[in-house]
Amino acid sequence: MTTQAIADRLTELCRQGQFETAQKELFSKDAISVEPEASQGFAKETKGLDAIIKKGHQFEQMVEETHSVFISTPLVSNNAIAFALTMDVTMKGRDRATMSELCVYQVKDGKIIKEEFYM
Repeated sequence: MTTQAIADRLTELCRQGQFETAQKELFSKDAISVEPEASQGFAKETKGLDAIIKKGHQFEQMVEETHSVFISTPLVSNNAIAFALTMDVTMKGRDRATMSELCVYQVKDGKIIKEEFYM
């Protein structure tokens, strides 16, 4: 799968809120996920697809309601993908808020091997 094809599929699934499906379909088993330093109490770096999926479940449990998700058109260059993600959410025990981040992905051998988020 080309980097452009991965970007298109990743964008499609994320726009549908199917983040775990995207991970299972497009990520390498050895993928790495990197969070900003103080991001929702998550570790700076998560290694392995199973651990990344588990981190996604932990985030979902923190969300009371998702009002909307916006994914920009992806930028693609050789083995890199980037898009802006904006989520309008109500986290449990908090007021409704808009969360925005830049999501950057590294691709190798037809799979995403690294994701990194910038807020």
